[in-house]
Amino acid sequence: MSPVKMILVFAPWLAFLVIAQGSLFRLKIGLLAALVLCIILGVLRIHRGIILWTGLVFFFFSAVLVIGFEDSFFIQYMGVMTSGFLGLAAWIGIVIGKPFTLDYAREQVGKEVWGNKEFIRSNTFVSSFWAFTFSLNAVLAYGKINHFLVSGLIYEVASNSMLIFAVIFTSWYTRLARAKRQQHHVS
Repeated sequence: MSPVKMILVFAPWLAFLVIAQGSLFRLKIGLLAALVLCIILGVLRIHRGIILWTGLVFFFFSAVLVIGFEDSFFIQYMGVMTSGFLGLAAWIGIVIGKPFTLDYAREQVGKEVWGNKEFIRSNTFVSSFWAFTFSLNAVLAYGKINHFLVSGLIYEVASNSMLIFAVIFTSWYTRLARAKRQQHHVS
């Protein structure tokens, strides 16, 4: 998956991350913007599968809790909830045999490859990498809220660095797996 495609896949989450900083008003706007983006990207079939449903469910219920009830616990732990929900969804997809990257990887290959064990294993590996990244980011978000050991900026830099690394890793690994598959196909 290309970095541009990954940005589109995570556009609602990225928009939320950028908009929802600094005030309750911005948090509310960020939730609405992310929910609208999920709907638009779903209708346009840019989003599908677990990532689509994860975004719709998370942003809908978050909007209800934040906009409707101004739930202070949920607001305070929004970063933990966001990363944790993404991590949980990614892990569930792996456990049920539907890693979230599979929906996007199928766009890059012919239907004859979709059932290939190596193709599915590669997607499970990449999705596991993302699930681990999201899960670790939930822990970092918790550390940031509770001011464990280091400043909030350190947590922010670590979290964003991990996401950037996950994008780079996914792009690299996808190219590697594709080259390996083509090499076996030629042999």
